[in-house]
Amino acid sequence: MAVLVEVWGDYASFNRPEMKVERVSYEVITPSAARGILDAIYWHPGIRWVIDKIYVLNPIEFSNVRRNEVKSTISARNVNSVINGGSERLFIDTSKDIQQRAAMVLRNVRYVIEAHFELVTDKLAPNDNEGKFCDIMRRRLEKGRCYHQPCFGCREFAANFRAWQGGDIPTAYPNEERDLGFMLYDMDYSDSKNIKPMFFRAKLVNGVITVPPLNSKEVYR
Repeated sequence: MAVLVEVWGDYASFNRPEMKVERVSYEVITPSAARGILDAIYWHPGIRWVIDKIYVLNPIEFSNVRRNEVKSTISARNVNSVINGGSERLFIDTSKDIQQRAAMVLRNVRYVIEAHFELVTDKLAPNDNEGKFCDIMRRRLEKGRCYHQPCFGCREFAANFRAWQGGDIPTAYPNEERDLGFMLYDMDYSDSKNIKPMFFRAKLVNGVITVPPLNSKEVYR
C-alpha cells in the first residue's frame, strides 16, 4: 500500500559527498533523506521503508549561508586507547573546535514522498501485519506524531509533515525534464566492515523523480 507524505520547510541541505570542505546540496531531496523522514515518523524493526517517487512542489532555489560546525571527531582509536588506560580525552570542546563553513543550501522546499514498506519477517511479532502498520502510520500522520523531529539533511533544518490531502499533485515543473546527474541513493550496510554508498541517475520528469528499486541495474555501487 502506497503512502503519500507531504513535507516542507524553510531550508534543506542534502550534501553532495564529492564536496569535501564546503557544503553543496543536491537540487532535490535524496531517497535516503526521504527514508529518514519516514523513519522519524514511524520506525519499526519489522518494516523497511522504500521510496518510490519524489514530487517537487516548489521551484528549486539555492541560498548561500555560513554555518558553525565542529571540526573534530572522536575516533575509535581514541576510545580504544582510553579503554586500555590511555590519557586521551573523550570530549570535544566546541568553543575551541568550532569553525565556520560556507554552504549552498536549498530554501523554501516542499515535496510529496510516495513510498511503501516491506516486511522484515524475522523481526515481526505474531500479531504484526501490513494492515496494522498502515493504520499506525495513518494515525501518526493525522496527529503529527514522530519519534524525533524529521529534518532536511541537518538537524537545524526541521521538516514539517502531514499526509497528502488527496487529489492530483501539482509539481513545480509540469512540462519539463531535467537530468540531475548522479545522486546518492543510500548506503549499503550489507557488510558492516565495508559500508559503501550507492548512486543512481536522477531525472526530474514533469517535476517527479522515480526512484529505481534497490536491486535494479540503475543503482550503482
